Amino acid sequence: MTPSAPDHPTVYLVEDDAMVRRAYAQALSLADIGVRAFANAQAALDAFDQDRPAVVVTDIQMPGMGGMDLLRTLRALDTDLPVVLVTGHGDVALAVDAMRDGAYDFIEKPFSSEHLVATVQRALERRAMAEELRLLRERNPRDALATLVGPSPGMAEVRRLVAALAPLSVDVLLHGETGAGKEVVARALHAASGRSGPFVAINCGALPESIIESELFGHEPGAFTGATRRRIGKIEHANQGTLLLDEIESMPLSLQMRLLRVLQERELERLGSNLSVPITCRVVAASKVDLKALATQGQFRADLYYRLHVASIAIPPLRERPQDIPVLMAHFIAQAAARHGRPAPAWTDRDLAAWLAHDWPGNVRELRNAAERLCLGLRMEPLGEGDASAPSLAARVDAFERKLLRDTLRLTQGNVARAAEMLQMPRKTVYDKLQRHGLIPGDFAARSGAGS
Repeated sequence: MTPSAPDHPTVYLVEDDAMVRRAYAQALSLADIGVRAFANAQAALDAFDQDRPAVVVTDIQMPGMGGMDLLRTLRALDTDLPVVLVTGHGDVALAVDAMRDGAYDFIEKPFSSEHLVATVQRALERRAMAEELRLLRERNPRDALATLVGPSPGMAEVRRLVAALAPLSVDVLLHGETGAGKEVVARALHAASGRSGPFVAINCGALPESIIESELFGHEPGAFTGATRRRIGKIEHANQGTLLLDEIESMPLSLQMRLLRVLQERELERLGSNLSVPITCRVVAASKVDLKALATQGQFRADLYYRLHVASIAIPPLRERPQDIPVLMAHFIAQAAARHGRPAPAWTDRDLAAWLAHDWPGNVRELRNAAERLCLGLRMEPLGEGDASAPSLAARVDAFERKLLRDTLRLTQGNVARAAEMLQMPRKTVYDKLQRHGLIPGDFAARSGAGS
């Protein structure tokens, strides 16, 4: 198993030249990056067991154990550890081969301090992403919240609501754009509820009006032409479980009244029957449109809307949570690789920049399909590389991190402990990041004085 990343990310710097080593270490320290410097590879390995680094930067040519041997040793100890190789001009071909063997990147001498810092920051981001995926893999597969992937405040709020509502006997209304993950959230609600019955999903927009009533409520023999046997409907089949009514806005108005009665009375009558059948399933209704607006326009029953709207969860579109894109992409690539028995392909910073710049109109479903194509080696459709004058990837990530922190503090009203829990980060790390971005928790506290 890959060891946990340290609470305070540390970079190991391995360089035999004392003057160069001191210069590199100073550049990283000035960029607020924790660094430990070593004069040789063995000293770094001796410290490895007690203080696991987040990134290792090592020269290739050193007395004794060289950078290539150190790379192989470190990769055997921690397969997710990013290792950056420092090369001379004649070692570039060797470094390229090393990247095929698992090195994260290489820097060719001479290079600027800014180039070193930028490379290390990208490696730290990759390490943080790998740690997020490790946590996802190690969670109990029965933990329903593990399927709701993403560190953004929006997804943290979805997870909070799912955890709070799952054990309650209350129907839930989900709202989100096409492909945003409404069924995934519905399944998470069911899995976290502990209900003994099945999860049953029906797409109201995909069924002809002539058969949807029978599909939902079932029928008795002779109820209509061709009905020769009793048929249990989806609502009855979901007894003791969860019924998802997707695209409920497409349900005919005539059936909405029948559904409202089922929700109120918790019983139904099959077509052609006068007997009431008790129902104890939870109903989760999902819509991609504003049901309240439809109700105002007379296109959806207002009484059904207000009956469903007792508890609701809004699922934010992917374009509003760019922080989730790299984690989701890595998650879907890992799933696709396991499903197809292929190694998970690596991606470049250029790929990530294109993904972050894309609007993802198909939301998570579109991103999952892109990951599938990438894993299968199929050419991905161009997503647009943006304006060449746009901010660098490091600047974009920095801006996303600041926005993520601001949004989370706003949700927690300045409570840093709660923010750290939502972000799944140590509290000390959150404080360090707040200081770096110049954010003051008290500025987000409620007027009543809530704070960190």
